[in-house]
Amino acid sequence: MFIRTLITAALSVPAFYLTMRYNMHMFQLNGYKNREHINWLKKNIRQQWLLIAGIVIGLVRCAAPCLALDIICYLTLALIILVYRAMKRLNTKKKLVYTARVKRMIAAILIVTAVIAAAVGVFAGVRRLSGVFLILVSAQFFMNLISNTINRPVESGINRHYVNDAKRRLKETPGLKIIGITGSYGKTSVKFYLQTLLQGKYHVLVTPESYNTPMGVVRTIRESLKPTHEIFVCEMGARHVGDIKEICDIVHPDHGVITSIGPQHLETFFNMDNIKNTKFELADALPEGGMLFLNGDNEFIQEKAISYENKIFYYSEKEGEGYCAGDISVSQLGTEFTVTAPGGEKQRFQMKLIGAHNVINVVGAIAVAHKMGIALKDLKIPVRRIQPVAHRMQMREHGLVTVIDDAYNSNPVGSKAAVETLAMFDGIRILVTPGMVELGEKEAEYNYKFGTYAADCCDYILLVGRKHTEPIREGALSRGFPKERCLAYDKLEEAMSYAYAIKGPGHKYILLENDLPDNY
Repeated sequence: MFIRTLITAALSVPAFYLTMRYNMHMFQLNGYKNREHINWLKKNIRQQWLLIAGIVIGLVRCAAPCLALDIICYLTLALIILVYRAMKRLNTKKKLVYTARVKRMIAAILIVTAVIAAAVGVFAGVRRLSGVFLILVSAQFFMNLISNTINRPVESGINRHYVNDAKRRLKETPGLKIIGITGSYGKTSVKFYLQTLLQGKYHVLVTPESYNTPMGVVRTIRESLKPTHEIFVCEMGARHVGDIKEICDIVHPDHGVITSIGPQHLETFFNMDNIKNTKFELADALPEGGMLFLNGDNEFIQEKAISYENKIFYYSEKEGEGYCAGDISVSQLGTEFTVTAPGGEKQRFQMKLIGAHNVINVVGAIAVAHKMGIALKDLKIPVRRIQPVAHRMQMREHGLVTVIDDAYNSNPVGSKAAVETLAMFDGIRILVTPGMVELGEKEAEYNYKFGTYAADCCDYILLVGRKHTEPIREGALSRGFPKERCLAYDKLEEAMSYAYAIKGPGHKYILLENDLPDNY
C-alpha cells in the first residue's frame, strides 16, 4: 500500500503543477475576478471534464481502497499530465506572468493542499492518500477561487499601500495636469496620438500599452512619474460599473476625453445604460473649469451629454460645433483632412494612418492639444509623425503580401470600419478573423452583421474557430458570398497558411481582425 501511494504521489506532482498553472493562467486572463472566472468556468467546463472525472474517481478510491482503483488513479493522472502539457503548449499568446500576486496565490494553494493531505494522512491513514492526491490535483480548476478569497485581505492591504503611494507622488508633482481618456474603443489610440502631439511642448507621461486598470495606473505613477512631468495622459478602462470612478478617485483628472460609447463588454455591463453611465463617470469627476472632449459623432455620447454642464468641446467628422474634420481624402498611402476649430480657424493635415475612421480619433487628439495651448499650424508636423498603434490597423509589408494588423481588439463599429478600409485596396482582399466576443446576448447578432459587411468588402473570408464564427459565415452567405471562399479553421496558423497560398493576380492584402486571448 505504501509503495502504491508513493507511485500516486510521484504522478501527482507534475499533474498538480500543470493543472494549477493552466488554471492560474486563465484566472489571470480573467483579471483575478472570481465572478468573471466562474462565468468562464461555466462556459468552458467541458475543457476540464478530466478534472471532474478525477474528483469522482478520487472520492471512490477514498471510500474503497484497492489495487484496481489505484491503477485507475495512475492512468487518470497520466492522462491529466498528457492533456495539460498539450494545453500549456497551445496557450502561448499571452503567457502566465508570475507576478507577486500570483506567487502569493500559489503559496496559499500549496499551504491548503499540504494541510489537507497531512490531515488525511494523520486521521485517515496512508491508505486513503492516493484518492486524496487525485482529488487535490483535480480540484485545481477551482482552487484559485479559494486562494483568491483567502488572500483578499492581504491583497486589499497591499493595494491600499500602492494606491496611497501613487496619490502621494501625484501631489508631490507640482503643476501636473491630468487628462483622463476613456471610451468603449479608441482610447488607447487617442492616448498615443495625444502623446505625439503634446510632447513637442510638454514633458508628457502616458500609461503604457493598455495599462488602464486601477492598479495598472498606480503602477505607471509609482514607476514612471517624475517631478519634471507636466502632463499625465491616463487611459481608463472599464468592465464594470464604477471602474472609471475608482481610477478617477486615484488620479483626480483635470480634463477628460470620451472617445466612444458602444456595445463592448456587455457580458459584464449587461446593458447600454450601464456602459453610458460608467464612461461618464469621468465627466462626473472633473473639477469646475475642467474641459470635457466628446466624440460628437457618437449617438450614445450625444444622448448622455445633454445633462452635463462641463466646458464641453465636441470633435466630429460632420459640420457643427466644436472641432470638425472635412474634405477627407483617403488613399493607400495615408489620409488627408481639414480641421475647422470652434473659432473658424482652418488647417489642412496629412497623416500616415489609413482609413477615414482614424480621422475622428486624431481630431480628438488635435482638439485637446489645441486647447492645451498648441496652435493648429504647429500641429501639422506632429500629426504627420503619428504612427499606427501596435495591432490597430498597423500595416506590415511581406513582399507581395501586406498584412493589415487590427488584431488587438474588435467591436461592431471598428470591425465594420476595418473591412471598409480593406475594400479600398486594389488586389486580393483577405479577411482573417475569430469574430467578436464579450457582447453578451447580442454577440451572435453583431457577428452576423459583421459577416454581411465583410461579404461586400472582401474576396476571401477565413474564420478562426468553427463554432464561434458560424454567425459571421451565415451573414456572409446571406449576401451571396461564395461558400468556397468563406472557410473556417481551428487555428490562426492554418488560416494564415491558406491566405499566403491563395493564387491570383495582383498584390494580396490580409486583414487580421481581432485575436482572441487564450481564455477564449
